[in-house]
Amino acid sequence: MKICLLNDSFAPVLDGVVNVVMNYADYLMRDHGADVMVGTPKYPGADYSAYPYSVVPYQSFDTTALTNGYRTGNPFSGKAVAELAAFQPEIIHSHCPASATVIARLLREECGAPIVFTYHTKYDIDIARAVKVKLAAKESIRAMVSNIEACDETWVVSRGAGESLKALGFQGDYRVMYNGVDFEKGRADAALVARTTADYDLPEGVPVFLFVGRMMTYKGLPLILDALKLLADSGQDFRMVFVGKGPDQAILERKATELGLMENGRAGKCIFTGPIYDREALRAWNTRADLFLFPSTFDTNGLVVREAAACGLASVLIEGSCAAEDVTNGRNGFTIEETPEAMAALLLELCRDLKRLRAVGDCAMEELVLSWRDCVSTAYERYQVVLDEKRRGAFDKKKQPMDLLVSLTARSMEESERYRQIRRELFGDFKESAVGMMENIQDAEDALEQLFDKIGETVRREIDSHHLR
Repeated sequence: MKICLLNDSFAPVLDGVVNVVMNYADYLMRDHGADVMVGTPKYPGADYSAYPYSVVPYQSFDTTALTNGYRTGNPFSGKAVAELAAFQPEIIHSHCPASATVIARLLREECGAPIVFTYHTKYDIDIARAVKVKLAAKESIRAMVSNIEACDETWVVSRGAGESLKALGFQGDYRVMYNGVDFEKGRADAALVARTTADYDLPEGVPVFLFVGRMMTYKGLPLILDALKLLADSGQDFRMVFVGKGPDQAILERKATELGLMENGRAGKCIFTGPIYDREALRAWNTRADLFLFPSTFDTNGLVVREAAACGLASVLIEGSCAAEDVTNGRNGFTIEETPEAMAALLLELCRDLKRLRAVGDCAMEELVLSWRDCVSTAYERYQVVLDEKRRGAFDKKKQPMDLLVSLTARSMEESERYRQIRRELFGDFKESAVGMMENIQDAEDALEQLFDKIGETVRREIDSHHLR
């Protein structure tokens, strides 16, 4: 099967969704013999030559200051769409509702393959953060939902994610398709743990709490700090390790200092390690910690919670959050009300019984962890069903108001690509003679005039056929 995976980010940017796309590509090829191509916005200096699958980077704009390190792709890159279309994918799988899904729709016009879309995160919160004008943010969210509804099948990574999508106005059906974990079950080697954590003040017998992820206040990190202040005031010693980076890190370090958990930004009871990209080093931290703290109501899946579980590390989660799905309080994790007081009370109780944490962590390892191999196999089986439904015509009537514009854009891009080919052919022999060059220029002008006449005819024909004149 030929599968095109699209996302609005890829290496060198590393985040949860990029991790998903990479694992999909790897296991689709490794276990199912699929031919995979990835489309992503271009990042300066990125080299994709070493990947076992083709990566097509398309034009992007520098929006890193506005979007916390992400570039924005130009979905109307005719060259990129032509290259993706030449691949002739049977399945198009988009993992972001922005430019990736616009390209998916253009690509569907070119090759007819159905689009599967996965809703990974609450994009409306990031939109509201980046777009300060409420009306503009509202319209952006509406456009995002419309883009998702235009896809042929929608997947969500948890039941809560599906409810979140419905709350934004999504009118279609969705299917829950879980993400996996690339950690093998089991704790890391003791020697690796010792090497990884050697430079940090982690006294034996003192409980270690861990958070891994983007340093964003909306992930509940201020709640952690407030709870730790209460815990410190009770006389309980501990270490809290934050692994990751993000735009709110300075705010969090300042708050930790104000609460007496750090000294002038230097590590104390709270330690900020910065980002750690080495997967074995992350396994070592998950093994060294006694408890994973993840009071986020933003995340739709909480992949880091499953990664912690793979290492036998139990988590503290907010009751009713997406990350707490399938977690039974006191059995394979812990759930609390969304207050610092509730977290502090639980931490104080658990610090007095660390053996219990090990038992709950073991249960989490057995009950909460899904391998990427199993998850991608489930996805591959579903791809087959989607293709069968496509053959039966199940998606033929699935049209959106913007589909006409997408169709016209795709045709215009196709014509533009044809013009570029004509230009390359006509101007390829410029060195032969000045006379030949002048003749070629005239030929190019004639071809260009015919091209625009053809585009105009196409537009008029499409408008007439839809009674929009």
